Amino acid sequence: MGKPTGFMEFQRLSEAYQPVAVRLHHYKEFVQTLTDDQANTQAARCMDCGVPFCNNGCPVNNIIPDWNDLVYRGDWKEALDVLHSTNNFPEFTGRICPAPCEAACTLNIEQSAVGIKSIEHAIIDKGWENGWVTPQPAPVKSGKKVAIVGGGPAGLAAAQQLARAGHAVTVFEKNSRVGGLLRYGIPDFKFEKSNIDRRMEQMRAEGVEFRTQVWVGKEMPGKGTANDATTAVSPEALLVEFDAVVLTGGSETPRDLPVPGRELDGVHFALEFLIPQNKEVAGDGRNPIHADGKHVVVIGGGDTGSDCVGTSNRHGAAAITQFEVMPRPPEQENGPMTWPYWPLKMRTSSSHDEGCSRDWSVTTKAFVGENGKLTGLAAARVEWKDGKLTEIPGSEFTVKADLVFLAMGFTNPIAKMLEAFGVEKDPRGNAKAATDGAGCYQTNVAKVFAAGDMRRGQSLVVWAIREGRQAARAVDEFLMGSSVLPR
Repeated sequence: MGKPTGFMEFQRLSEAYQPVAVRLHHYKEFVQTLTDDQANTQAARCMDCGVPFCNNGCPVNNIIPDWNDLVYRGDWKEALDVLHSTNNFPEFTGRICPAPCEAACTLNIEQSAVGIKSIEHAIIDKGWENGWVTPQPAPVKSGKKVAIVGGGPAGLAAAQQLARAGHAVTVFEKNSRVGGLLRYGIPDFKFEKSNIDRRMEQMRAEGVEFRTQVWVGKEMPGKGTANDATTAVSPEALLVEFDAVVLTGGSETPRDLPVPGRELDGVHFALEFLIPQNKEVAGDGRNPIHADGKHVVVIGGGDTGSDCVGTSNRHGAAAITQFEVMPRPPEQENGPMTWPYWPLKMRTSSSHDEGCSRDWSVTTKAFVGENGKLTGLAAARVEWKDGKLTEIPGSEFTVKADLVFLAMGFTNPIAKMLEAFGVEKDPRGNAKAATDGAGCYQTNVAKVFAAGDMRRGQSLVVWAIREGRQAARAVDEFLMGSSVLPR
């Protein structure tokens, strides 16, 4: 490494945020990227550890020590090339990935991992600023056509790889804009949508065609929060027109909470709130759900719940409470015990810092209301007993609630999509397809592949990119007999 003793000389420095009082008044990104000097120093902390566990901790197997060393030496353009060799969209992951690579960093045994995510963020931003991110059209066309169904990160990664292999790629997206939950689920204050738009322009120059507001299936459902489709294309038509079809839709079926009062006005799935808000920020009309002056309860302690907290704060909610049914995690993980795996520990997001009361080991018993409108939530404390969560007798309590957002994750992709193609499903309702060996990512239907959340279930953006890249190689091999695309 460029600085073998750097990890002993320099302390970890995280990216700074705009003050809460400032960022609550806008929906722009508020993370302040490391300066060149700061990135140089942080890259110097990457130790010569012999076995870079960070590479395998990263789902796309980013070659992290190499680009850390290049940043330390000031060779930013070469660092960008190394970063792009494994990751099509580092500006996505450098902003919103939870960084499992840092959990696997050898320095994380003592809880001071190299700031890998912040360095990645700095590399790609410098690449865009200097005009180093340019189209890479294939020099030779294959004459093969591939349809990508779903314009999220898995579909975009697959589309770009296949276009660079020389295939004619068309991305079908049911919404009016491409990006999936990158576009509509993640708030703009965490991820501005210009990051997607400039990649789309690059991909168009590489030959990718985007067809939006198109539903792929036998019957087009009515328009909804997550569906802007105005036309439909049947699976049969795609299979006739294209040489291969890749299903890369998301895991869009939210986990419900069927307790008394679920039907009350004011109880919503998280995306019923977040998607219209992103559309409002994009200029597509006002969000019908507003939290200004209201008491908000968010059920679910993950990223989607955090996004509901941050958005409610920007609306001017009177109070925000977040419940999680699992016990409160420890403030710090036991590094020697859990490393290099993803640890269970207390995680506080920037949205929580903006204002939120959090509570753990809480189960919701009922939603309470008057005249069809939500007014409160009845809950109770739970504990682990005999291997399962058990309600603690006498622990019942109620809280005031004008809005409740259910942010408890997603169970499976849209079943109608898979059924329309006749794709076999696994026990969890995802598309059944292997990820290794001959015929990987292929479904039971000829010419039909599946990748991303459509195949693995709800997961991280970085996993979607990995599966999109791997599926692209599998499709290229299927079409051409061999492939030079990386997995």
